[in-house]
Amino acid sequence: MEITVEMVKELRETTGAGVLDCHQTLKTYDGDMEKAVDHLREKGLEEASKRANREAVEGRIEAYTHLGDQVAVLLELNCETDFVARTDEFETLAHDLALHIAFAAPTCLVREEVPEEVVESERKSYQDQAIEEGKPEHIIERIVEGRLEKFYEQNCLMEQPFVKDEDQTIEDLINNAVARLGENIILRRFTRYEVGEDS
Repeated sequence: MEITVEMVKELRETTGAGVLDCHQTLKTYDGDMEKAVDHLREKGLEEASKRANREAVEGRIEAYTHLGDQVAVLLELNCETDFVARTDEFETLAHDLALHIAFAAPTCLVREEVPEEVVESERKSYQDQAIEEGKPEHIIERIVEGRLEKFYEQNCLMEQPFVKDEDQTIEDLINNAVARLGENIILRRFTRYEVGEDS
């Protein structure tokens, strides 16, 4: 199959991979866009895991105020060098993360930060719901685990689908940037403010 410029462009926009990587991957998968996207995302995860232990102490503080001045976000995004911290791509990543946080209102960065008492409370609530719904006893635990996974996806930033592209999570978004920029990137912390919200 002939690999067109449009195909390469589409794959590049979807994955952020380089032109040569996109062209070669499309050739390998005979133009199958879905397989090419999966391959490049997997490659991005491998690149990210190789760099995960490298120290990231440079970066930027991103401040974002959503339209209407009712929601604001502050976050710290780190990388390994000041050079990468000043690139347009890194700045765009920081902005996109802040915009996502303003929209999606995550309560924590990763699931390990969810307090155990909150997890147990959610688990009990889902169990009670399943019983009230008359679900068979032997599948209640699976239902509870499924709903708990959904809870993590809704509340933990790294597991949320990215607001601009729901086919990738925030973790995918950061890992793809790691693969493109060649440095470890860490979203260190964030704070979201909303007018009238209790602190």
